Amino acid sequence: MVSVCPYSGAYPTGYGRFDLSTEGLPAALHEGSVASGFTHFHQSGTGAIRKYYNYLRVTPMLQPLDALGSSWELEEEQAGPGWYSATLAPQIRCEVTVGPKSAVHRYTFPRHHDARVVVDLSQGGLAIPFGRTVPLRAHLHSVAPGVAQGEVVVEGAPLAVHVECDAPGWRQMLWYDRRLMPGGTRLDFDHIRPTTLRPFGLMWAGPSDPGHPVEVRLGFSLRGPEQARANLERDCGGFSADPVFDRRREATTATWDEHLGKVQVDTPSAGRATVLGTALYHSLIKPCLAPDESPFWPTDGPFTFDVATMWDIYRTQLPLLTLLRPDAAMDVATALLRICEEEGNLPIGYRMARGADQFSRQASALSHTFLADLCHLGLPLDWDWALVHLHNDLRRAYGEDFLTHGLAHPITHTLDLAFGYWCTARIAHHVDDRTLVDQLTPLADRWSHAYDQGTGLLLPSTFYEGGVWNYSFRLVHDMATRIALAGGEESFLSMLDRFFGFGAPPVTQPGHAPGVQEMTAGYALGRFEGLNNEPDMEAPWAYQYAGRPDRTADVVHAAVQQCFGTGPGGLPGNDDSGGLSSWYVWASLGLFPVAGQGLVLVNAPSWRESVIAVPGGELSVQTTGFTEPDAHGPAQYVQDVHLDGRRLDRTWLTTGELHAGGRLLIELGPEPGRWDAGRPPSLPDPTHPSAPLADPTTRPV
Repeated sequence: MVSVCPYSGAYPTGYGRFDLSTEGLPAALHEGSVASGFTHFHQSGTGAIRKYYNYLRVTPMLQPLDALGSSWELEEEQAGPGWYSATLAPQIRCEVTVGPKSAVHRYTFPRHHDARVVVDLSQGGLAIPFGRTVPLRAHLHSVAPGVAQGEVVVEGAPLAVHVECDAPGWRQMLWYDRRLMPGGTRLDFDHIRPTTLRPFGLMWAGPSDPGHPVEVRLGFSLRGPEQARANLERDCGGFSADPVFDRRREATTATWDEHLGKVQVDTPSAGRATVLGTALYHSLIKPCLAPDESPFWPTDGPFTFDVATMWDIYRTQLPLLTLLRPDAAMDVATALLRICEEEGNLPIGYRMARGADQFSRQASALSHTFLADLCHLGLPLDWDWALVHLHNDLRRAYGEDFLTHGLAHPITHTLDLAFGYWCTARIAHHVDDRTLVDQLTPLADRWSHAYDQGTGLLLPSTFYEGGVWNYSFRLVHDMATRIALAGGEESFLSMLDRFFGFGAPPVTQPGHAPGVQEMTAGYALGRFEGLNNEPDMEAPWAYQYAGRPDRTADVVHAAVQQCFGTGPGGLPGNDDSGGLSSWYVWASLGLFPVAGQGLVLVNAPSWRESVIAVPGGELSVQTTGFTEPDAHGPAQYVQDVHLDGRRLDRTWLTTGELHAGGRLLIELGPEPGRWDAGRPPSLPDPTHPSAPLADPTTRPV
């Protein structure tokens, strides 16, 4: 539930150097790595939502309180999963770690007569125009020496904190507008306006000796300070306990070791292993799971936020979460349905904020894809309950245009809604509601209304972060008909080759602050954006539906080897809550999920051997003929595939086969062979999936 990070105010997460930028190279806000303290709750590399969390800043400082908000240089930065440390100039060693619903800070000061730790409850958002988040109401109470509790209502969500500071002999004071309130025990603000906000918070101050750390422990809750106290007790032990930082860090590291150990690869390259480990870590950070913490409805049970957004994560991150942590995937699914029941719609995005659907322009009906994948696996959700909400949700927003006119603009919503109907019909078939299947199936066929048969591309429309070419190679549920609409396989392959730039000169990347004319000219090229945005993620695998898996291998090899690295710029675009990093995990393993269809496409892996911990045990992906990849060398190509010793006469697995585990042996060679093994299935009829649903009584969960 909780994250903590040094805060500079920079876009997009609050950490780093850069100003707001969604196109081209960003301008710098800071010359180097700086921080004004450490804040809690962060988006994970998403795009232009502007107001990011970064609540409750904790600042260790030697200067007077008037200097609060100043930035100091960060030096000697180190990080591991769930842990960060750095030296904040001048000479304050800072370490932070987290528990499920808590954060622990440890600060080691130099010798000083009046060191201090300042907690700012008014902090929120980013240091960019219109990026600040202002609390609506707040209160803060000094409970006892070294103990305080508070709550701020931010974007409609009541965020409570229980704070403990292990600094014997230090003074404890409240402050307002950077002025101390000696003897004060409470601050209450019934209504705060953005124009009248003054910073407020809590401070501990006293003499420091080198080598004697000060520990600050914070428990969080969305259901009041007492639950925040209980969460801290559960995560870290009570105030009377000895310092807990090391024990909390060890427990968090052990949890992450368990999760990250679910994918093991054989590689001699430490750099490539680091890229994979980092990508897997990023893939599992979000959505935030906060069981029993919903502030918006009274029942306990799964609650999740930072679904930011389904458009970013439904193709790659959620299928990976379902494979590696089906328990977490089920919690996310249950929470999404509860959000729909309580707030009126299945969200495209959901933050720790009141109001579920603030991102409807991106897409429609994407929860349907996620839930269809869970249904394909036979996972034990209340599918009758789910079906009611899935069906109703299809009629909201753009769904009315789709029903009335047969399509909706932006035209990509037509594809979303048609596939949403296909997924919902699949679930209706699962619960044996034949009447609903008959009603929904013709609506699922309307995906074809989105295409211009003259061009083979989508109809002219507006497009979210892309152009008509970026969206035209989506893996729809009837790819055979899609390819026919493009004029057949040769025509479709020619369009794909043009999109990926085969035989074309390199494009020029936009520089600082590109203008509308430059960006419009770039989109007019109709070229692959190199994974900079979600619409392109599926496109390399469209080749397999036209019998050219070798082309998939070419594109994926180039992307995996050239677009991801260990240094700054090591990602080709926004990570988007793990959407991009999970693409790398799948692609490097030689697998790719066709979201919602129960299919996983197979191609050349980037590792000699990999072992994935799956619900049914282990999936071992082994190779013959493998050579270590080179960023500037050619791809390798699949020659043949065997699953558990039997030749696989297809280029895909079912998700049931993937989750069951086994031994996948992939023979590789330096030239394209004859391996196309037929085309992946087109599934126009939702009552005939790629494989029967597993029996949930026998399926390992």
